Amino acid sequence: MKNLCFLGAICLTLFACQDNDPVTTPDNATTKAAVVENYAAMVHSSYQDANMQVKTLSEAINGFVAAPSAESLEKAKQAWLASREVYGQTEVYRFYGGPIDDENGPEGQINAWPLDESYIDYVAGNANGADPNASTNIIADVADFPAINEEVIASLNENGGETNISAGYHAVEFLLWGQDLSTGAGGGNRPYTDYLQDAGCTNGNCDRRRDYLLAVTKLLQEDLTSLVNAWAPGQGYDAFFTSADEVDNSLERILTGMGKLSKGELAGERMYVAWSEKNKEDEHSCFSDNTHRDIVANATGIRNAYIGKYKAADGTLTEGASLYELVKAKDATLADQLMSLLDASVASAQEIQAPFDQEILNEPGRSRIRETIDLLRAQGDKIAEVSALFGFTLNSSDV
Repeated sequence: MKNLCFLGAICLTLFACQDNDPVTTPDNATTKAAVVENYAAMVHSSYQDANMQVKTLSEAINGFVAAPSAESLEKAKQAWLASREVYGQTEVYRFYGGPIDDENGPEGQINAWPLDESYIDYVAGNANGADPNASTNIIADVADFPAINEEVIASLNENGGETNISAGYHAVEFLLWGQDLSTGAGGGNRPYTDYLQDAGCTNGNCDRRRDYLLAVTKLLQEDLTSLVNAWAPGQGYDAFFTSADEVDNSLERILTGMGKLSKGELAGERMYVAWSEKNKEDEHSCFSDNTHRDIVANATGIRNAYIGKYKAADGTLTEGASLYELVKAKDATLADQLMSLLDASVASAQEIQAPFDQEILNEPGRSRIRETIDLLRAQGDKIAEVSALFGFTLNSSDV
């Protein structure tokens, strides 16, 4: 998927205006309601795109399981990588109790991490705090789990511990790449023979491993479909989010998602922890060594929410009234300061070299990562300033 190009200078001569909406310009009228409606349209388009990418992934995995080979495994891996470019941009739609992460939301089944590999399948040694004496895992435990299907996988997700991840993108990632045992560059190297249906099966339980991979991918698509439906225009959560009574609350939700992903989640949990600990187990996509692209996709998603534009994998644009325009009408300096930080954080993230687990070990790489962390933190603080501009209470400590 092509990266979004940087936003050029936006030439708007603004009228002096009051704090109440609508905000007017000579060529445009930007209202809070219009920004909220365009954001909701972007959310729906993004989840549709993510769902389509996982459909393609599912087709590739079905082909691989039907005829395991090095080539069909590689095709499935490439489909997984493509799907992450899209899903990463949707994560800015979290952190405010929407359909993705309310009390019944599927986020924990979609993108939970870090994942204890030994909970799902065989590993070499003691993975991510696993019991070194454990002799079974879900795939190997026929007695407790005689059948492997979506219901079983969902029931076991985060059961008994937060690293007991059985579902989602990273479970699929592990099943495709396998455990990352490299001491230097290089991710997992699972052999395609782990899925063979005859005497060539390696590491045992190939039939159950096939069942698991098919079921976990199907569950992922079902969860994404539920989000597409929740944000369907004029229906479900979309109708609530865009309703006249919720416009101010929804604007606050938009800023909350941007701020919390930027500072606490991306700069903090996903980057600083790994940077500080120098431990590959703390990186987001450790099996595939795709963490550098996860970071870019997340940073791009935050920028998308501000400029009011989402570009799908096929090039289709969803765009309209932007938060940038709304902020600029109130405080042009603040609007452009945040825009500059968003541009800089995306550009800095793109400079992080693959693989991330080697960047955290060498000084040039650590400097690149730390620069991105610092920009994302500053960006989070600036988003809090923008929130205050509208009378919201998103403090920098909240993000």
